Amino acid sequence: MNAAETKLEARRRANTELGLLVLALVVCLVAYALVGLAREPKLPAGMAGYGGVLAVLAVGTHLLTRRIAPGADPLLFPLAYVLNGLGLVMIRRIDYALAASDTSELAPSQTVWTMVGVGLLITTLLVIRDYESLDRYRYSIGIGAIVLLLMPLLPVIGANINGANLWIRVAGFSIQPGEFAKIGLAVFFASYLAENRQLLTVATNRVGPVMVPPARAFGPVLAVWVLSLAVLVFERDLGLSLLLFGLFICMLYVATSRIAYVIGGVSLFALGGFMAYQLFGHVRDRIGIWLDLWNSDAFGAGQLQQSLFALGTGGVAGVGLGQGHPDFIPIVSTDFIFSAFGEEVGLLGTTGLLLCYLLFIGRGYRIALRCRQEFGQLLAMGLVTLYALQVFIIVGGVTRLIPLTGLTLPFVSYGGSSLLANYVLVGLLIRVSATELGTRGRPLRRRRAAAREDEADDAGKAQA
Repeated sequence: MNAAETKLEARRRANTELGLLVLALVVCLVAYALVGLAREPKLPAGMAGYGGVLAVLAVGTHLLTRRIAPGADPLLFPLAYVLNGLGLVMIRRIDYALAASDTSELAPSQTVWTMVGVGLLITTLLVIRDYESLDRYRYSIGIGAIVLLLMPLLPVIGANINGANLWIRVAGFSIQPGEFAKIGLAVFFASYLAENRQLLTVATNRVGPVMVPPARAFGPVLAVWVLSLAVLVFERDLGLSLLLFGLFICMLYVATSRIAYVIGGVSLFALGGFMAYQLFGHVRDRIGIWLDLWNSDAFGAGQLQQSLFALGTGGVAGVGLGQGHPDFIPIVSTDFIFSAFGEEVGLLGTTGLLLCYLLFIGRGYRIALRCRQEFGQLLAMGLVTLYALQVFIIVGGVTRLIPLTGLTLPFVSYGGSSLLANYVLVGLLIRVSATELGTRGRPLRRRRAAAREDEADDAGKAQA
């Protein structure tokens, strides 16, 4: 593709993104109007402000992305935008439902978090002009991620909310540092696996009839296993523990194509889970609720029961936006917001929501497959796997497919930490996708290799 064709393709993608953003804005405004009309026979008073904020965010981000990341994937931001917009609509709906029994003003603060999140996406694109620069700081990023992960265990600033030690309180704000730590770990895993792929792939030792890689290759697997168990035991969070270990095993498999790592990783996690089940009551409660929900009186059983009642009430078409009872579901704005959608828009509506997630995941894997740099491939694959695992774990939990965990639904659930981290994730994926058309200079790794070759040539000529 020559320069003119590249420019034309970049413009076509940008126009596609703009068209999709307009469509997403219309969908969000119609949903907002339906929620308001279900409460009063007139359009909601805040509709102009809500639509204005969303329109400014969409147009502003599109224009900046068009300039600083030309040729980027045209679907990533519109999909994140429509999920975020629908999440804001449901949070406003929950505010209405809770207004009779409680003072609930979650939607205004979530709107502020949305503006900050979009700002963070733009900042990510402005600061990280070449995603391979992250490769240079992999150990700093990895250590920083582990520090963030363990911060909730510190005295004074660490906070226990709903039985999990995942929060820190700073200057009156509550932050969940694990949301940012998982992105840092994805960057570190991508860099480490790109550097050590050969060592992890080649089998040099024999164990019985099976050839396996050298023993030191299994060190990172054991390290991540211990880290995920530490999260499970000390922070009491099954979801984050499962997310971290699942992320590493998936990336390890993609990097090496060795199914032995998957079997070994799943076996290690099952062993750790069994030990935790025997030793810790909160793990036994989670499994007990999952296996025998209707006869369980453990903490959390009532939440899951109400979730299933809401999904059953919604049926195929739902009871209508603004017509359900999301206030009957505990922790509905964060952990169980998918169930609130299930009641009001039914199976059809939640299928549409899940299709948005599937499209995002599919585009992410497409970016990974088309990326020509090894680090970029693994980085995109790791980020989108992180996203996919989180969606699967929370939707599987509220529908009782797997044991319930405390994760949030990306872009839809209430919460600043999750929203900000997911916008950073989108920013990194957009940056990787922008390299597909070759609209930036040579990657850092190639520049270094070219520089080393030039130095070697110069040295050879000098000796000659």
